[in-house]
Amino acid sequence: MRSNIIIAVLVSIMTGYLVGCISLSYLIGRLKGFDIREHGSGNAGASNVIITVGKKAGAFVAIFDIFKAWFAVKVTGILFPGIFLLGSVTAVAVILGHIFPFYMGFKGGKGFASLGGSVLALDYRIFLVLLIATIFIVFISNYVCFGPTSVSLIFPVVYGYVYREQGGWYAALIMLIAAVAICYRHRENFRRIREGNELKFSFLWNRKAEADRFGVENDDGFSYPFEMEEDGIIKHKE
Repeated sequence: MRSNIIIAVLVSIMTGYLVGCISLSYLIGRLKGFDIREHGSGNAGASNVIITVGKKAGAFVAIFDIFKAWFAVKVTGILFPGIFLLGSVTAVAVILGHIFPFYMGFKGGKGFASLGGSVLALDYRIFLVLLIATIFIVFISNYVCFGPTSVSLIFPVVYGYVYREQGGWYAALIMLIAAVAICYRHRENFRRIREGNELKFSFLWNRKAEADRFGVENDDGFSYPFEMEEDGIIKHKE
C-alpha cells in the first residue's frame, strides 16, 4: 500500500511538471520569430501575449494554460482515485512546471492561469469565488500582479478549511509551495510598481494612455509596440 502511494505521488509530480512545462506563449513567440521573454513585460505568459501579440492570442493562451492544469489534475485523479492529497501534489507540480520549465532555462511564466486551472479541477465552487475575488482585486488596484499573488495565498486557506475533514490543511501546506513560487515570480512586478514602471490593467482598454505614460510611439496609428529594456523600464524599442 505504501509503495503504491509513493508511485502515485511520483507519477503525479512527473505528469504535473511535464504538462506544466508546455508553454504556448513561448511557442507562439518563437513562431513569430522572437523570444517573448525579451519583449513586453518579459514574462512567458498570457498577459504578455496580449501586450506583444494581441488580445485574442492572449485569451487563447490563458485558456490553454488553465486547461493544461485542469487536465493534469483530473488525469492523476482518475489514475489514482481515493488519494486526496494527490490533487494538491499535481497542482503544485503543474504550476512549478509552468514557472520553471527545464527547456527554457527554468524561466517560464508566473503560474496564475495554471493555478486557476488547478483550482477549477479541485473544486469549481472555490474557483468561481476566487475568480470574482481576483477580478475585484485587479480592478481596485489597477495592477494585474495583485490578483494572482493575493489569490495564491488565499486559496490554500480556503481549500484547507473547506476540506478540513479530509486532510485539507495538509493539502493547504502543499499548495503553499506554489503560492511562494507565484509570489517569487512577481517580485519584479512589485519593484516596477514602486518605481512607476509597471503597466496598469487599464492598458487593455486604454493602450494610448499607457503609451503616453511610457513615451511609446505607435507604428501604425492603432497599436503601440511595447518593449522591456534591461533596466526593467517599458519603452518603445527602436
